[in-house]
This record gives sequence, C-alpha cells and structure tokens, in this order.
Amino acid sequence: MGSSWDAARVVGRSKFHGILRLLRVEHTLFSLPFAYVGAFLSGYDFSIIDSLLMATAVFGLRSAGMSYNNIADLDIDRANPRTRGRPLVTGIISLKEAWLITIAGSLVFVLSAAMLNRYALLFSPILLAVTLTYPYAKRIHKIPHVHLGLVLGSVVFGGAIAASGDEVASVNEALSSVPWIYVAAITLWVAGFDILYSIMDYEFDKKTGLGSIPVWLGVTRAKLVSFIMHLIAAILFIVSINIYSMGPLGLLFTLIGVVILLVQHYIAVNLENLPIAFNMNLIFPIIISSGVIMDKLSLIST
Repeated sequence: MGSSWDAARVVGRSKFHGILRLLRVEHTLFSLPFAYVGAFLSGYDFSIIDSLLMATAVFGLRSAGMSYNNIADLDIDRANPRTRGRPLVTGIISLKEAWLITIAGSLVFVLSAAMLNRYALLFSPILLAVTLTYPYAKRIHKIPHVHLGLVLGSVVFGGAIAASGDEVASVNEALSSVPWIYVAAITLWVAGFDILYSIMDYEFDKKTGLGSIPVWLGVTRAKLVSFIMHLIAAILFIVSINIYSMGPLGLLFTLIGVVILLVQHYIAVNLENLPIAFNMNLIFPIIISSGVIMDKLSLIST
C-alpha cells in the first residue's frame, strides 16, 4: 500500500547522518517558527533572550521526542519492512546513545523553560509528557494522528507562555494568552497529513493491530477524513487573520498555505505520490509561520 519510502531511513554508515535521521532535524527547524507564532499572537512583548530560549526549548523538546519515539518503536520498526533502515534498527545509533539524547533533550527543554519564566516551567512537564507519550498512542487507540497534532500544537502553546509568563499574574491569565484557535488549526493540519503518511503502513498496521484511521475506516475514508481536517484547519487559519488582528501579509501567506494543502490532496490521489505530498508539509510551516511573523513585525515597525 502506498510506498516503501521512509523519511527517517539512513543512507550509508555515517554516525552524523544517523543522528540527523534520528532527530529529523529538518522537522525541528520547521517547527521552531510556530513558537514565535505563539509568542507574537499572545499579544505580549518578548526579548531577544526569550527568542533564543524558545529556540533551545523547542530543540530540546523535539530532540527528546524524536529520539524516544525511535526507542519506543524499535520493535515495530524492526518488524516493518518500510522502517528497517532507521538508525536504531541498523545499529548506526545505539540504544544507549538514543537514551542519552532523550535525557539531554529533556533537560535542555526544562532548563530553557525555567530560564524563561515560572509559568513556562510549570507547564513544561505537561508538554514533555504529551511529546514522549506519542509513540504509545497507536497501541492504545485509533486516532494517534491527533496526538501527534497536539505535539506540534504545543509548540504554539509554549511560545505564547514564553512571551506572556513574565507579565501575567495567574495561571488563568497565562492560559488566556494562548492563541487557542491557532493551536487547534496546527493540531488538525498535522493530524491530517499524518493520516496520509500512515496509509503507507496500512497493511502492516492492520496485520499487527496498531491503531490508525486508515486501518479503522479504510484508505478511501481516511483520505476523506484527512481532507476534512485540513479544510477545517484552513478555515481556522483564515479566521485567525481577523481574530488575532493580522494584516495583508498574514492574509496573503495564509491563502498560499491553504493552496498548498489543497495541492497536497490532489497529489495524494495517487498513493504512489504520498512521499511527495508528505514532503510538501516542509513547505507549509515556512509559508504559514512567515506570514504571521512578518505581519506582526511590520505592525511593530509602524
């Protein structure tokens, strides 16, 4: 079903390349702007130091999450023909090294949160738990895609708390600074593309009893669910323009992002094109986050 392509497959025997594939560094880099989106949309000012700490927090959290995901899924990755080229399966990265990366990433994340403000530190265990428990979702229920969506949605959440935490006086006030509509939009966007990605493992997941929407509803209905999620996400992104007081730049880049989502589904009509559709998600966060950030910066400069 679909393709044997795997974005985490290691090519060659380079330890450095193995670490890059383990951590999927490109996904960390493309998720970082969403922390700044959360910070800008919170409505609170933040410093250059705050910006740097947000970057280290995201890097630490994503590194811990990706490394632990490989640890928790090692038995599955060994059994699945599509994922037998991953770093831990091939042995390029040892289990001990993966654990060290997980622990180090977690410490960097919590320490960065502590240096930001007390509310960032307060919420850090929750965000870490959401991230590290993701690998078990498919073992427990049929919609692990939503859990993955919450992992990236938490980056927006964290960015808002990072910006507002020094100025708010209560937990409720901190939570009120979070752009929840944007968090929901990001969650649905990620869940939608993860449904498409999981189609490639349809046969394996069905055989082994792992949960996914394609296994639960079938491939055709799963693609429809993915499209509906992305349609709702697109609406929420567009609605956010007015709710969070964005201007022309925010609107323009949001509309470009919506077009990318639609093209992705057109490409995915042919299941052999799923890798191409999936890789389009590396473009989407750049477009959508750049629009928000440039829009807010232009308003500040005027």
